[in-house]
Amino acid sequence: MTKLLVFLMMALRQARSGKTFQLAGYFMTAVRDKTLYENNKLEKRLCRQVGQAIGDYNMIENGDKVMVCLSGGKDSFAMLDILLKLKTRAPIDFSIVAVNLDQKQPGFPEHVLPNYLQKLGIDFHIENQDTYSIVKKIIPENKTTCSLCSRLRRGILYRVASELGAHKIALGHHRDDILETFLLNFFYGGTLKAMPPKLRSDDGRHVVIRPLAYVDENDLIRYAKVQDFPIIPCNLCGSQENLKRVEMKQLLHEWRKKYPGRVETMFNALSKVTPSHLLDTKQYDFVGLPNSRVDQEEQVMTFANKNLGLEDAFPLFEDA
Repeated sequence: MTKLLVFLMMALRQARSGKTFQLAGYFMTAVRDKTLYENNKLEKRLCRQVGQAIGDYNMIENGDKVMVCLSGGKDSFAMLDILLKLKTRAPIDFSIVAVNLDQKQPGFPEHVLPNYLQKLGIDFHIENQDTYSIVKKIIPENKTTCSLCSRLRRGILYRVASELGAHKIALGHHRDDILETFLLNFFYGGTLKAMPPKLRSDDGRHVVIRPLAYVDENDLIRYAKVQDFPIIPCNLCGSQENLKRVEMKQLLHEWRKKYPGRVETMFNALSKVTPSHLLDTKQYDFVGLPNSRVDQEEQVMTFANKNLGLEDAFPLFEDA
């Protein structure tokens, strides 16, 4: 506000004296300062949110080797950039290796990621596997390829992680991805399930982490522009317009516009689950739930009588 008042006062003086060039120069300086300030705030917010997620779920431990999966999209670029920043200030020691899976999509710019990673001066590995041909051969035209592509990619990344000796596999899924997955499972899968921030593989050999779990996708879009990442578009699955995930993304977008705060409330709800107020008998023992407080007290006394030898001191039933 102070800068704006100063600018307006100077604008009046400059206009009276005809010094328009000085006015333009001051305006450009003010805009530049404001932009730098907002960009710095954005970076701090992203580092704070990623650091908080890592701490809340113990994603990275001392001595870990973290395999950061780099697809060439804005999310994985931001994840790598932020993890490298946090590595320099973290209270623990861990190493990072960036890995890209070249799936041999037509027109994929093979030089972009190696050049970018070489400039960063970090360890990296490019894995070449033609999953594109497999997906195209099996999946009919105009059908969703994501499911098969994801399974193939996951198996390859698990193998590469073992070969590189990586303890953790970092994926670039963010808050919106988690909510979209929750809605997909809710509307189409009939389950209350999302993307976990931390997951052990079925064979127990790998741990997958999602450091961007708390991050808003809009912030990642802004950050990618600020950092000028060399984004590589995905033509295999990301551009398919008939995906149900696109519908969920649009739904969240509409809610965010019409009902500010709803998306944040939904995300917070994922960490405040009350199994006793749902219907899943595997998560809560409704069958064994006492019917009344009297039944509960009788169960306690029965346990005491049988296991603690208190029959004489506390008889279960007394004569009136």
